[in-house]
Amino acid sequence: QVQLVESGGGLVEPGGSLRLSCAASRTIFSINVMGWYRQAPGKERELVAAFTSGGSTNYADSVKGRFTISRDNAKNTVYLQMNSLKPEDTAVYYCNALYLGHHYWGQGTQVTVSS
Repeated sequence: QVQLVESGGGLVEPGGSLRLSCAASRTIFSINVMGWYRQAPGKERELVAAFTSGGSTNYADSVKGRFTISRDNAKNTVYLQMNSLKPEDTAVYYCNALYLGHHYWGQGTQVTVSS
């Protein structure tokens, strides 16, 4: 199993920045895919950014050039740096890990972009 704990959400004005963190309970070297999803009210959960099994990164078109996913293997932590935030980025952000064929989710962290 993999436990995931997110942190770093909050309220920010349009144009601002936030960094989300996702701490995993096991070494992330052993995890096939890790990434971030989000779910806005009334909408389906969608992929935001992820490290693929080949080690490359994948971003939703809506966040390309604004968001950056990174990882610290020593801390077993994946980050999502979010810049130039827009009101439409408002959502609950979830960390996800694909490990041995199973998807694991964190509890989610709320990001609200509003003036």
